[in-house]
Amino acid sequence: ARAAAPPARAARAAGALTPGRAAREGGGCRARLPPGGVRVKAAAGLVTAEPVWATRSSPPFDAAAMDGVAVRAAGTAGASETTPIRLRPDAYDMVDTGDPMPDGRDAVVMREHVRYCGKAAELRAAVPPYQHVRSIGEDVSAGELLLPAGHRLRATDVAAAAAAGATHLLVRRRPVVVILPTGEEVLPIGEPTGAGEITDTNSLMLATQAREAGCEARCLPVEPDDPAGLASAVSAAVSGCDLLIVVAGSSAGRGDYTARVVAELGMLAVHGVAIRPGHPVVLGVVGRTPVLGAPGYPVSAALAFDIFAGPLLAGLAGAAPRHRPRATARLGRELASPPGLDDWVRVRLALVGGTMMATPLPRGAGTLTSLVRADALLTVPAGLAGYQRGEQVEVELLRGIDEISRTIVAMGSHDLALDLAASALRAEDPLVTLATSSVGSLGGLQALRDGLCHIAGSHLLDPATGEYTLPHLDRIMPGAGLRVVRLAHREQGLIVAAGNPSGLTGIEDLTRPGMRYINRQRGAGTRVLLDHELGKRGISPGAVGGYAREEPTHLAVAAAVAAGRGDAGLGIMAAARAFGLDFVPVTREPYDLVVTASVMDSPLLAPLWALLRSARFQAAVTELGGYTTTEMGRCIR
Repeated sequence: ARAAAPPARAARAAGALTPGRAAREGGGCRARLPPGGVRVKAAAGLVTAEPVWATRSSPPFDAAAMDGVAVRAAGTAGASETTPIRLRPDAYDMVDTGDPMPDGRDAVVMREHVRYCGKAAELRAAVPPYQHVRSIGEDVSAGELLLPAGHRLRATDVAAAAAAGATHLLVRRRPVVVILPTGEEVLPIGEPTGAGEITDTNSLMLATQAREAGCEARCLPVEPDDPAGLASAVSAAVSGCDLLIVVAGSSAGRGDYTARVVAELGMLAVHGVAIRPGHPVVLGVVGRTPVLGAPGYPVSAALAFDIFAGPLLAGLAGAAPRHRPRATARLGRELASPPGLDDWVRVRLALVGGTMMATPLPRGAGTLTSLVRADALLTVPAGLAGYQRGEQVEVELLRGIDEISRTIVAMGSHDLALDLAASALRAEDPLVTLATSSVGSLGGLQALRDGLCHIAGSHLLDPATGEYTLPHLDRIMPGAGLRVVRLAHREQGLIVAAGNPSGLTGIEDLTRPGMRYINRQRGAGTRVLLDHELGKRGISPGAVGGYAREEPTHLAVAAAVAAGRGDAGLGIMAAARAFGLDFVPVTREPYDLVVTASVMDSPLLAPLWALLRSARFQAAVTELGGYTTTEMGRCIR
């Protein structure tokens, strides 16, 4: 009932799932597989539990490999353009591709190389034996090993197994992973959250990681931070899975009970590992089931799965652990790392000037979007204090090199029109990526100078001249032959709560007692604009309450105001509209894209320039609010 094997080898491969073994070790994790294994049609993605041997040859007979006439090769000797030979009807047979070779025939002449004179076939070239003939067993011969044990079956594998005679395959069942989220503050996806409450995205992420690893996964309801309740939930869960992942509660806080419960119910092997992020990992066993206590921060949880759960699940499935490809890149900036810990850093990659550049992303364990934007992982070993700028580092790829090579990296001031462009470009061509990084206008120009990006987004005001961006270029990159493309003009103003409850009318109102201002980071064009406006009015920055509080983007400023954590912040109208906030205009400014001359005309940026000239895209940007696109796409230098 499965792919036949030599009798001595049948069904004895280590780890093969038989009904008896499933009863002893499966623990009710999954319905038992039938005694003969699974149907070959349903085996893709599973792992072979024993070798797969061919029970028939493929092809099972000598077969024609072309449409034409089957002949005896010796009968064509001497045929040429000048001395053609003619074969009588009894000396050849008409065949189509895949037909068995007729008896006495050992070669095929393609149909287009045969001329007919009446019923005789005229040949103008001699043919060697077995020309255009697939010999029996050319693909695989009966009795030959087709697939080893421990092989994860792909589409081509199941097709080859079927061709070799298999109808069923003995495979390992998929490991079953159960995720148990914990915490009173954690709510299911879709439920509204209030202050101090968060959505349970970790369960979704970990379950998806498990399925991508070839496992079955299911998520349990959220368990409150109660040791007795958690112990009961863990005891019930371990009997039905091969790996239990308890989310959160692995640290040393007042409501963290995972390590304690594992120790009471089974064996606690590890509490805390020398990695960052993900230090407070719990590893143990309850009954015969491994338990992983994953930290509650999303990045830590995802990394804990990759490092600890991935290899374990591969071992349970009887397959080799999956390894991501690696590449070498040049580090774009200095990277410090704490001693004594393996530091896993998410990085963005880009090919700039023919060199693979790696730029570290925000490193907070809770910054889930850093995983979304990451192209690779960089590990700083525990014995190193970090890497220097420009140093060659090895990275573990999360995206393919082909995708990375078509990534346009824009660094500089944050702008919603660029976010919109990123979406539009991907919709036009799924292989084109516009990756933006908000480092401020000055930071973007410096990144362009240092070869870290293709485009610098800037609206950097020069207070001495009142011009934007252009006066700074010769100071930052003298003689670089830079080009400047106008993206848009946009309205900058004070983002305030809906209804403007503080009654703000302009910059001078920021000095009111108790005012909570949300600032942008040093080097941001908006920060420069604020300082310029304050200077014109003779206002000291210290007179603005909250001046030292910084956010990295216009949307982050708007989010802080919307959440009531601030009264006002300087930003663009589109950000205010995105959060339903009010807006007090201050000025209208240009936002430009700065590129080198060589990149300006490169095929990489051609889709972006075409998009900026599109009337449809310009209309979409205008709808964001506060944008004027009449100069969009115009090269102003």
